Amino acid sequence: MHIWVDADACPKAIRDILCRAVARTGIAMTMVANRRLAIPESPLIDMLEVAAGADVADHEIVARLQPGDLVITADIPLAANVIACGAHALNPRGTFYNESNVKQYLSMRNFMDELRGSGIATGGPAAFSSSDRMAFANQLDRFLTRHLKPGSQPS
Repeated sequence: MHIWVDADACPKAIRDILCRAVARTGIAMTMVANRRLAIPESPLIDMLEVAAGADVADHEIVARLQPGDLVITADIPLAANVIACGAHALNPRGTFYNESNVKQYLSMRNFMDELRGSGIATGGPAAFSSSDRMAFANQLDRFLTRHLKPGSQPS
């Protein structure tokens, strides 16, 4: 298993939680972004800087991930591609995407895009909160506990 982070819009608090989880579990992680991010010195954590542009980081993640990997993203189309590849997708607010709910999220996203395109102000997401951070940490911990058997070495 490998953790991939769509890091351009990932809150620093979530990146910090992930770095602690990597240190605790020994799972390798790659942060993918179109700019250099400060990451801790660790042989388990890589930074992959990609060219600027729409979906460049997303395409790079999908090209490199393997079935069973975990991708951290708030990007719903990326999450849909991740699910289609047999990997797992977790939103920084603690929601796991799966085959059934990602279709609903995509439909809602597309509907909101249409509204914005017609000039209707739809607002943005709520501010990232401490309860979002806690929900993410709890989901990540449950996922890692479920996918790493005691005494096993992560791949």
